[in-house]
Amino acid sequence: MATPKTIQIFLPTGNPRGLRVAEITTRIVRLIEVPRSLLDEFLKMPEAQQVGLYFLVGQADEEAIPKLYVGQSGTVATRLTQHNQSKDFWTRALVAVSLTNSLTQTHATFLEWHCIGQAKQAGRYGLENANAGSKPHTPAPLEADCLEIFDTIRVLSATLGQPIFEPLAKPASETGEKELFFCTAAGTNARGEYTPEGFVVLKGSLGRKENLPSIVGTSSERFRAKLIQSNVMAEDGERVVFQKDYLFNSPSMAAVAVLGRTANGWDTWKSIAGKTLGELKRQSNDQASN
Repeated sequence: MATPKTIQIFLPTGNPRGLRVAEITTRIVRLIEVPRSLLDEFLKMPEAQQVGLYFLVGQADEEAIPKLYVGQSGTVATRLTQHNQSKDFWTRALVAVSLTNSLTQTHATFLEWHCIGQAKQAGRYGLENANAGSKPHTPAPLEADCLEIFDTIRVLSATLGQPIFEPLAKPASETGEKELFFCTAAGTNARGEYTPEGFVVLKGSLGRKENLPSIVGTSSERFRAKLIQSNVMAEDGERVVFQKDYLFNSPSMAAVAVLGRTANGWDTWKSIAGKTLGELKRQSNDQASN
């Protein structure tokens, strides 16, 4: 269960879009966000010479989901310098190091393996790692330390805008029930969840393959094509099938992706009882403010 936390973010240059250093005030792990254009500035910091774990993130124009590479090194500066020469996709790096310089190569190797598996399970990013390999041998006390370190990295990465390890779909409540919304117009059969980040269409949802005139030649048509190219949706006869959970910025964009036409998602997505998303979420918010 999530618990309250105090997080401190330090701006070494004073620029909120530059280098950012995040810490949970009661823990010894620090996460540094490094824009690729400012890599030279990071390389001057003492943390660049430590054992550390790093995450390269970016998004190619033709891809619908961001990309991720997870790595570790006995000297983070060396590996990031190499990746700056050899990997094109990334625009930012997140670097996890110890405040007490106490991370060992064994910590880093286990954390790399664990993070690759957790990122794959969350499904938000397309992994550039070939595979996670087999679980490295790690003594039980050290593995426990690593899992606590991972939890810190998970929270700090999400705080810095990269929710690498956060599942898109919300977990079931204590009663085991989820609040789902459905779109069944025009032969579609899609399920989704309204979350704090937007609207998630769930894996296995069925949408219309054809684009109707209302979106032909528009950015919505191009976006649907991108979803297919990125294997978020796969063509199946006259339908498309969602291959994974996918987060849309708005309920309406989720409805457009499913229906292949313009749509108001607040009216299109309905609960099992037939109430619209707008009735349940917008009206309840209005009532709460009165």
